[in-house]
Amino acid sequence: MNDLKIFPRTGDKETVYLKPTIKNPNIIVGEYTMYNDFVNDPTKFEDNNVLYHYPINHDKLIIGKYCSIACGAKFMFTSGNHRKSSLSTYPFPLFFEEWELDRCNVTDAWDNEGDIIIGNDVWIGFEAVIMQGVHIGDGAIIAARAVVTRDVPPYTIVGGVPAKEIKKRFPAEVIRKLVEIQWWNWDDNTVKKNLPHIINGNIGRLVF
Repeated sequence: MNDLKIFPRTGDKETVYLKPTIKNPNIIVGEYTMYNDFVNDPTKFEDNNVLYHYPINHDKLIIGKYCSIACGAKFMFTSGNHRKSSLSTYPFPLFFEEWELDRCNVTDAWDNEGDIIIGNDVWIGFEAVIMQGVHIGDGAIIAARAVVTRDVPPYTIVGGVPAKEIKKRFPAEVIRKLVEIQWWNWDDNTVKKNLPHIINGNIGRLVF
């Protein structure tokens, strides 16, 4: 199962394994992460869902393994930002020719908030928006149409605009153990052997 095909489900052209569809070297996706899109071609995720991701910034979108990304989720990068310390929100540096700005760097038009990093086994709901610089921990759940402007701890459910914590998925001791064992880094055979326990939430019966 190491050579992932694009369409993992027979007859389903709305769901893809994301990794083999990505061409941009600044987008890094782990194995088995899936994306579903019933509106647009899911193989065009890089073009339709990763916004304002211009090479001049060298920022990255990093998504871990076994993530589930719902239709219309968006990742909003730095170039969609405007510089808040400026006296004007207008991006004058972008129009350096018009305003005869010498040696102007267009990146002065926005605040660079850095990479977007999504952990492993993260579920991102329908039309959620992840803003620039946000880090989302392993096992987190992002509710439908949430706008995530701050980091999300592991195994935390967030929702709303801006997104706020709703609750933890599990007790602290279970979260600690899940973060420690990192089942998403197991080989395929170990994952397969443990699937009944993973699916049914029996952490005490995992064998690795």
